[in-house]
Amino acid sequence: MTLRFTKMHGLGNDFMVLNLLDQQVTLDPDRIRAWSDRHTGVGFDQLLLLQPATQPGCDFAYRIYNADGDPVEHCGNGARCITRFAIDKRLTGKQKLVFQMARGSIETRLEPGGQVMVDMRPPLLAPAEIPFLASAQALTYPLEIAGRSCTISAVSMGNPHAVMLVDDVEHFPVAELGPALEQHAAFPRRVNAGFLQILHRGAVRLRVYERGVGETLSCGTGACAAMVAGRLRGLLDDEVIVQTRGGDLRIHWTGPGASVWMTGPAVTVFEGELAV
Repeated sequence: MTLRFTKMHGLGNDFMVLNLLDQQVTLDPDRIRAWSDRHTGVGFDQLLLLQPATQPGCDFAYRIYNADGDPVEHCGNGARCITRFAIDKRLTGKQKLVFQMARGSIETRLEPGGQVMVDMRPPLLAPAEIPFLASAQALTYPLEIAGRSCTISAVSMGNPHAVMLVDDVEHFPVAELGPALEQHAAFPRRVNAGFLQILHRGAVRLRVYERGVGETLSCGTGACAAMVAGRLRGLLDDEVIVQTRGGDLRIHWTGPGASVWMTGPAVTVFEGELAV
C-alpha cells in the first residue's frame, strides 16, 4: 500500500501531514518513531492527521503525535499548518475553519497575507487542569531542577507548559535543564519546558524543550504559554512578538478568561509517498 504525505513547517517546527479523509493507515508508536527519524525516515517533530469530524460544527478532526510516538493534545504551529494544508489542497472553500481536537475544538483563519491566525483558547492555570502537582494555584512555583533552585510558571494551552524566566536564553543550559524539567515529578504527564528572555514589554526571546521531541526551532503553544506567564507577572503588554530560533510569532492576550490569539506562517516543503 502507498501512503501519500506532505512535509510542512511552522518556523522550523516541522511536521509530516497525513490526509486520512481519503486514505487509511494503522498507526503505532514504532511506526511513528521510524517515520520521524531524520536519517532513515521522513523526519519531523510531530505527525499531524487530518480526519473527518465527528463533532457537530467542526470542519475536520485534527490529531497530533510527537516524534516519540506519544499522542499530544495541542500544537499551535501544527494548527497553522493543518489549516494551510486543508485550504491549499482544496479540501474546503472556507478561509475560517473549526478543528475537532483531542480536547474540545479550535478556530483558525487564513489571513490575506498568507499567515494563519489561531484562537488558542483561554489558558488554564489551575494546577489540576495543567496537570501540575501543587497545593494551591500561584503566580510562580519553586522547583528543584537538576540540582538547581528554580522558579517557574505553570500554564496549560491544551498541553502542559513550564516557563522559566532567564537573563540570556541563547547561553542558558537548555540542553541540561530542558529534559530535567520535562521529566520533573511535579508534572505527571511530563511538560514542555520554556525558557523566556524578556527584551521589552512588546518582545521576548524563547527556547522550548518539547515533551517527547527535544528542543525545537519554534513552539506555538510554548510561545502562548510564555506570553501568558510574562503578562501575568506584569512584564508584558497584551500583544507581544515572540522571537524563536525559527522566526517570529505574534501573540495577543488581554488577560484571564480571554482567548490567546497566535499568528504566524505555515509552509509546505515537499510531498511524497511511503510504502506501508
